[in-house]
Parts: sequence; structure tokens; C-alpha cells
Amino acid sequence: MQVAKRLSRIPPYPFARWSAHIRQASDNGLDIIRLDIGNPDLPPSQLVIEALCQSAHRNDHHGYSSFRGLDALREAVAGYYVRRFDVQINPDTQVLPLLGSKEGIVHMAQACLNPGDIVLIPDPGYAPYMMGAILAGAETHTFPLLPERGFLPEFSTIPADIARRARLMWLNYPNNPTGGVADLGFFEEAVEFARRYGILLCHDAPYSDVTFGGYVAASILQVPGAEDSIVEFNSLSKSYNMAGWRVGMAVGNAEAVTALGQVKSNVDSGAFRPVQEAAIVALSTSPEWTSQRNTVYERRLQIIANAIEASGLETTRPRATLYAWARIPPGWTSETFGMELLKKTGVALAPGSFFGPAGEGFVRVSAVAPEPRLREAMGRLKEFALSTSPPKK
Repeated sequence: MQVAKRLSRIPPYPFARWSAHIRQASDNGLDIIRLDIGNPDLPPSQLVIEALCQSAHRNDHHGYSSFRGLDALREAVAGYYVRRFDVQINPDTQVLPLLGSKEGIVHMAQACLNPGDIVLIPDPGYAPYMMGAILAGAETHTFPLLPERGFLPEFSTIPADIARRARLMWLNYPNNPTGGVADLGFFEEAVEFARRYGILLCHDAPYSDVTFGGYVAASILQVPGAEDSIVEFNSLSKSYNMAGWRVGMAVGNAEAVTALGQVKSNVDSGAFRPVQEAAIVALSTSPEWTSQRNTVYERRLQIIANAIEASGLETTRPRATLYAWARIPPGWTSETFGMELLKKTGVALAPGSFFGPAGEGFVRVSAVAPEPRLREAMGRLKEFALSTSPPKK
């Protein structure tokens, strides 16, 4: 077999490579506590599970689904945007269900990029932004998310000649991996920048409903007229504890949504109907359920932050997402710190370098374990950080 040349430009997905190290540590007898992936350990609402089961018992619900999804699902997405953000969108032309937002992110690049086009990508950022661009044969230009700016980019630092060649830009707030948040004023600035240069702005927003301390995340589609020029990606994975169900959506600019649908129609045949019907129920989940779930994450993140600070590391206490973003001690790289921690304690964190060069010097800690296991993991982290020196150069 001859492997396609494009694969030479794509490194192995970092978490797939990391999982191999975790398996090796487990084979060596270590008690593994995985805090590396944002994989919710809590279940969806019982109503969501019941909706799946009831639909799966229907004999006529096991055939192919349309790539456009059920009409009722698109209407449920539109209804969610009205209730949550006071944003009106057309369910027939501005909503496309996805098999999780990850596939939509990669397929968006296939839908709107030609070889040589430039994509603007945040650093640190979610790896599929970069991988989708590479698969499309596009060029990439990264812009930094710096702690001193609250992990918000400064658009004026993007060279004008790069911006003029750019066709696509990615933003992601609340932000993975940093936990940074953005207000509507920032989104207005982002939309203005994209319009000035004729860039399709895609906003990845899967953590909009995982927030704490009274913080309420905005949608970029709340910017007046944004639905005419912006696409927002969302997902049920984090908002409703449905990561394995693979349900997401692209919402906004009708032309871009149609182009994405053209790619999908040639790639997949839609989500399993019972999953779609369960997603409809999830999108009407009560605010009380969401609040109770977020209280669990907030308490876990407090445990993590307290332990990080007691370990002599630095972190910013997040107002959203499942993650703490921690600066590691001098003398380590992100991956050597994470590897030594894994080998000596069985605790798996995500090296910041997995998210781009600007992530070097950090690790991401996911609040996805019950409190007793989380406290055990943080105790091991503290002991490691206070007793282990960086490797000699």
C-alpha cells in the first residue's frame, strides 16, 4: 500500500498517541486516573436516555437517516438558540446537525478552502482546526492566546497581507484548553475583523452551557447580523454529558451551512434516529439540571485549583469549561512533565504542547473524575511536583 502524501503533513492525533502511553503505564501495574481528555463521567438526563430507548424500540426507526437530520431536530436547535441567546435562525437553511462537532470542523475546511488558502487558527487551540486545514491543502497562520490578555487574541497583530489571503478563521469561547472566556464586545470586534477582510469566521462553542459563578456565555450570533456571515459550531457532548452519542450542529450563514451539507451528503448518512430524538429532548433540558451539573464541575475545579496552587504551580480559576490550565515548573517541557507524572503516579494530564506551540509550559487538567478519585489524583500530583526535579539537560 502507498500512503497518501497528505498524511505526511498530519502527525498522529496527540491524544491517540498519549493513550498508548497510558495503556503502557496501566500494563506496568499503575492505578490510572485519566484527567487528560474532556470526557464527561456523568450521564445525561434520565429523560434523554428514556427517549433513546423508546425510539429504539420502534421497528421503523432503524433505517438510514438524512444527512440534514430530522426536521424536528433542526427546529429544536433553532428553538434552543431563541431561548438561550435570543437569536432567530431558520431551521431549514441555517441549521445542520453533525455527528459531533469535530467532524463538522474538519469537513468545514473541505467545504470552503482551496489549496493555498490561509486559515487563521488560535494557539493554543483544538487540534482539528489545524488538521482540517492540512487535509484541505490550505496554509495556516496561528495567532497567540496569551494569559495577560485573558487568552483573547489581538487581531491587530495579524499581518494585513495574511488577513487579505485568509478565507477562514477559528475562534473558541469558552476556550479549550485555557478556560478563557469572551464577552459580546469581543465578538463584535471579531465579526468586524472578519467582515473587513472577507473571512468566514467559525466559532466553536461546545462549552457555552458549562459555566460557573454567575458567568453566562454569549453566542457570537448575538452580534447583530452575524448569522449572515458567521457559522457557530456547538455540541451536546459537554453541555448534556453526551460525548459518546456524537451529536452536534452548525448554525448560521446559510451558504456555508449548505456547502458543509454538500460535503456531509457524500460522507455520511446521518445520525441514528433514536439518537436524534434523544437530542431533541436534551435541547429542552431544564436549567435546573444544567445548574446542578455545573455545580459538580465547579466544585471539582476548585479541588483541582487548590491542589495546583499547593503544588507550587500557577493556574487561573476558570469561569467555564471542564478544564484547569496550569503552568508547570521551569526546567520541564509539557510532555516530559506529563510523562514523568504518568509513569510515577498513574495520573494522566494533557500536555499543553498538544494544543500548539503556545501551549508549551502548561498542562490541562480535566474535571472528569468523581471527587474521591480527583482528590487522590491531586494528592499524587502535589507529591510529584514538590519532590521531583526536572531532568538534567
